[in-house]
Amino acid sequence: MAHEDRYGLPLSTASDAAASAYREGVDLMLAGWTGTAETLERAIAADPDFALPHIARARVHAFYQQGDLARQKAARARELVAKRGTERERSHVETLALAIEGRLPEAIAATLKHVEAWPRDAVVLSLPLGAFGLFAFSGMADHDRARHELCERVARHYGEDWWFLTMSGWAMTENGDVARGRGITERGFALRRQNAHAAHAVLHAMFEDGSIEAADRLVDEWIPTYDRAGLLHGHIRWHQALGALEHGDAPRALAIYADVLQPSATQAPPLNVITDGASLLWRLSSYGHAVPKALWLDGDAAAQKLFPKSSLPFADVHMALFAAATQNRDALATRLAVIEQRVAEDKLPAGPVVPAICRALAAFADEDYAACVRTLAPVLADVVRIGGSHAQRELIEDTFIVALMRGGELPRARSMLDARLHRRPSLRDTRWQAALA
Repeated sequence: MAHEDRYGLPLSTASDAAASAYREGVDLMLAGWTGTAETLERAIAADPDFALPHIARARVHAFYQQGDLARQKAARARELVAKRGTERERSHVETLALAIEGRLPEAIAATLKHVEAWPRDAVVLSLPLGAFGLFAFSGMADHDRARHELCERVARHYGEDWWFLTMSGWAMTENGDVARGRGITERGFALRRQNAHAAHAVLHAMFEDGSIEAADRLVDEWIPTYDRAGLLHGHIRWHQALGALEHGDAPRALAIYADVLQPSATQAPPLNVITDGASLLWRLSSYGHAVPKALWLDGDAAAQKLFPKSSLPFADVHMALFAAATQNRDALATRLAVIEQRVAEDKLPAGPVVPAICRALAAFADEDYAACVRTLAPVLADVVRIGGSHAQRELIEDTFIVALMRGGELPRARSMLDARLHRRPSLRDTRWQAALA
């Protein structure tokens, strides 16, 4: 009997063990669950010539910025699928390999072509979805809408699939339809509770609709089921820390940082290490809470090792947070020079918004709030181009608002907060009340 994946697509292996382990490994990967790598390695061991577990394993290596291993596995998958693979599997391997190699425009084009032919290939469909997906990091200004529209186009092929409900609901939430998006994501979560991406997507909806207490309870109830080594464990606790800050509870936010986010404690992928750590410390500081200098210095040292050179704009912006907070002007100047050269050569799809944010953050750290406002104001509408989620990008708008407050422009700050509350009526933004009193 021919083997198929969970979505009914044929698998080019005669091994029951390889097919079973591959199906399980893919589900674990789509759920952001622990055991993914080990399960895919079982599939490889059961049938070393089966290409798909090799490319899936390469993708897991890529999550953790293990570039050499990821590219090696991708190259091996290409060799194997050329010898033994269907047209769908060859396209699957090539599309994932392009993404792993960082060839974003080619990977996006290949993904869309592949999904048109095989809409139920969930692994390929996952590539452009999420806050760190191909669309988000493409420099597109409308990546939230693009994710939502892609999910709408293929929804009839998935029905009540737990993974698809999770990701399509989150895309809906990020595109502004929060109530509907939350409901769809919660349906997916109910179908498979061992799904970190679902818990995460529900937390994003709760962030958007102001359900801070419900989000806190969700994390407290659910996180004991999720191993600390899980892909999103630290990031889910980061969401809980944001909730603590909403109530002005800086000690709790710092305790969460010490427990799971600081470099010596975290088991997260490198991009989450720098983005979660830097953004939480920056929020604490900009909201007026004391942050020990040692935390910034330790975080900056770890970040410089993980991202020594300019890379993704989303990473560069968070590296700028570390450089600004630690007054590491040389590091910021070096990175800015590379970024601005890429902008000048039209090789940075996100464009001039990236260096502008970096310069504004440095000005904020230098307490030159007028310069921060002057630099950020023209590009605020383009911040979306750096990627990430609304919850993550809101850091930039918050910095702008605090700069307005500290620069004496309270009416302008109030106007911005009123606009935010108009977009999200149930949000309370209690962190600003004292400053605006």
